[in-house]
Amino acid sequence: MKVLIICTEKLPVPPVRGGAIQTYIAGIAPFLGQKHEITIIGRNDPSLPDQETKEGIQYVRVPGGLLETYRQGIVDYLNSNSSFDLIHIFNRPRLVTSVRECAPSARIFLSMHNDMFKPQKINPDEGQIAIQEVEKIITISDYIGQAITEWFPEAAPKLKTIYSGVDLDRFVPVYSTKAEKIRKKIRKEYNLEGKKVILFAGRLSANKGAHVLVRAMNNLAKNHSHVALVLMGSKWFSDNRVTDYVSYVRSLAERSPVPVITTGFVSPDKIQDWFAAADIFVCPSQWQEPLARVHYEAMASGLPIVTTNRGGNPEVVERNKNGFIVEKPGDPKEFAEHLSTLLNNAQLCKEMGQYGRKLAEEKYHWDRVVHDILEVWNEIEQKVKNNIPINVEATEEQVTVEEVEEQDVLVTEIEIAAESDTEIEEIMEETEELEEVEKVEEDEEEVEEVEKVEEDEEEVEEIDEAEEKRNRGIFVCYYNPPAPPWINTRAG
Repeated sequence: MKVLIICTEKLPVPPVRGGAIQTYIAGIAPFLGQKHEITIIGRNDPSLPDQETKEGIQYVRVPGGLLETYRQGIVDYLNSNSSFDLIHIFNRPRLVTSVRECAPSARIFLSMHNDMFKPQKINPDEGQIAIQEVEKIITISDYIGQAITEWFPEAAPKLKTIYSGVDLDRFVPVYSTKAEKIRKKIRKEYNLEGKKVILFAGRLSANKGAHVLVRAMNNLAKNHSHVALVLMGSKWFSDNRVTDYVSYVRSLAERSPVPVITTGFVSPDKIQDWFAAADIFVCPSQWQEPLARVHYEAMASGLPIVTTNRGGNPEVVERNKNGFIVEKPGDPKEFAEHLSTLLNNAQLCKEMGQYGRKLAEEKYHWDRVVHDILEVWNEIEQKVKNNIPINVEATEEQVTVEEVEEQDVLVTEIEIAAESDTEIEEIMEETEELEEVEKVEEDEEEVEEVEKVEEDEEEVEEIDEAEEKRNRGIFVCYYNPPAPPWINTRAG
């Protein structure tokens, strides 16, 4: 199929300035490009050309920032390039109406990474039209799907949860040889040798909860003086400006009884180094978070997780197996209790980390994400092949072309097999009959041979008997009419 992927207006793809959605698209695009003709349209960036083709994927970049500006760029592009079979829009239901006007025959998908269907984000009428126009809505967690149906129950049949993935080669277990080298380097550079490092990764904003985690250090330090806290992140992606909240966190950190390292913005291609240097990962989110991708990165890095029971975050944490879940996200004491449990038990940390890595290898890698997306794309491809109208589900009678072809092949194979079976049966029957005839003939020959032998034996016996009598001088004579037999015994 000819597919257009539409990113958000905030950050460019590839994720040169970070971003979960941009990382997600960059993770799956190379694999999807092996099956389909892919074009990705996103916002422009000084570090990237406005148009380029890399690894078979065409990139088109238009002005972004504001949605209205970005939407116009997409409309302009589609007015000149409207021959797409499928248009997959990421996290922007407000683009659906405009895209539909430019591409009336295209199938439209939505991938939702946030709750963008709530009234504060989209007009209810526009939201309803968007849901009517799309064939499928992929969500990154069950929580996001539930949030959509809370406002638009009619969306339920179109929802499908596809959890995100992580690069297992970049994020390696902390106990691996590769991680050990990185770990030593980072710890030496930041004077963390001999410390138990607790890692936070994310934006420094109140809803991410970094302040609660810093305050938890006051409780933790009473029994664990060898701890250090790392806050990896900045105000916004690639933005190290100091906000009121950043100042507040810094002031808390200065009074903390344990060392607190604030890294500022870390380039997306370097963040795996900090995961390799850590011992425990904490996600102290205070808001109903869709499902932060840092959980996948922590699992891949073999770290035990402490996260909050907010939004979709708990969906990838198996309680007490790969992490703990904080029920009261605003309570520093509860964070300290879970962290203390891990710090007191190195074996538990190791087992949780290994279990998390196992989950990542089994369920949260890009190959699985691509497989799941291709499954829903393939449904659309079959509809296109069968000329099934937009937003009409294939009925049982509308068997796809591919299925018909598969059935034809199957029937032919069955017929050939049946014919072969018949021929075989006939041959077997003929063979069996022939064998029976041959057996009868063999039996008859054996009987004749036996009878011949018996006749020969009788003849031999008669000859022997006559010879014996002749040797004994005994003659037997029958006279007619009967007369008394006589015996003449020769003189010996």
